Amino acid sequence: MREIDLREYTSTECTLSVAQRDALLREKATLGLSSIEPIPSSEDVYQLTARSKVGAVEIGDLSVLIEPKIGIPQLLSLACYAMGVVKSQEDKLFDFEEKKTLPDTLALALAAAARRAFRQGLLHGYRMEEEALHTVRGRIRFTEQIRRRFGSALPIEVRYDEFTADILANQLVKTAVRRLGRMPLRSHAAHRDLGLVAGMLEQVSPVEFSPNAVPELRFDRLNEHYRGVVGLSRLILRHSAFESGRGDVRASGFLLDMNTLFQEFVTVALREKLRASDRTLRSDGHGPEFSLDKKGSVSFEPDLSWWDDGVCTFVGDAKYKNVTGLSIPNPDLYQLLAYATALDLPGGLLIYAEGEADGTSYQVRGSGKRLEVATLNLSGALSEVLERVDNLATRVRSLRDEARKLQRAA
Repeated sequence: MREIDLREYTSTECTLSVAQRDALLREKATLGLSSIEPIPSSEDVYQLTARSKVGAVEIGDLSVLIEPKIGIPQLLSLACYAMGVVKSQEDKLFDFEEKKTLPDTLALALAAAARRAFRQGLLHGYRMEEEALHTVRGRIRFTEQIRRRFGSALPIEVRYDEFTADILANQLVKTAVRRLGRMPLRSHAAHRDLGLVAGMLEQVSPVEFSPNAVPELRFDRLNEHYRGVVGLSRLILRHSAFESGRGDVRASGFLLDMNTLFQEFVTVALREKLRASDRTLRSDGHGPEFSLDKKGSVSFEPDLSWWDDGVCTFVGDAKYKNVTGLSIPNPDLYQLLAYATALDLPGGLLIYAEGEADGTSYQVRGSGKRLEVATLNLSGALSEVLERVDNLATRVRSLRDEARKLQRAA
């Protein structure tokens, strides 16, 4: 297996055969590569440029790793925080002595979480079963007995509740273990630990979950100790097990889009800091669809919007872009201005992943709209990142208070 190591938003030169180049070109969108360009005066050397997707993918005989700019422990802590799996006091969940790839780190963390969750044995629950037996168990399904057996006494169609470990919580973990086991793991310890967890789940049925339809689990005092391992399993299932391509070449692995992660993390962290519910501080795809024009032909959905008594009082966008040493992209400012104008707000807030533009503000001619820019440094421990969110929360609250004041005056 040929290994190719890339880095987010970085170009890397590597030697490729024609078949390997073509395989990467077919999966360019899957990998999130911006370009695959031949190096001048060379027949088989290419420059690969990665963008915002990070993770590991196997394509034919290629094992492609895309490393995030922030550390893998930080990355996974942010992702799990956005899903409600970890809090700031659990920063060490993904810290291991040796540097690991993203799939290896996930495998080791999942195995450790499974051992903690299974310490008192697998979680059991009741599951309804329907089958034909030679003895009565539970309730007889009289309609099915008549329809299927035509008056025969045996077997008996019955319905009963089975107390079993083959329940959704354990199925999520088992499927996540199987997915990771098919990924390009480079650590012997990761392979070994996954095998041990798989052995613990031998009596649990394998179930395939679509990345877009991974079920959620409600937690209570009986299953709270499963929160960590189930949350990690859901993270793995949401970002893995994809297949694409044509012919015999298929891509499979784990990929996480930093654009999506950044938006989800900022939304959840701001809700906690501002003590706002998901109905008050809404995110893209979970609020009403707005229209830029009076006819309603140009719709938009901002990343963030605050609602008070059915009225929007704040609008913002979260962008995973490094603006260090660069001017703020004009399209981003135009987009925010359109939001503020259509929602009749005095301004809005652009939040970038990191940079030197913090504190920047633009006063728009003619309209008086104020477009503010803030940045959030994602490096360091989760607790440190959450402390930096305090500044964002202050600016969101200030913009919201200004909007409410103007709305009351009108």
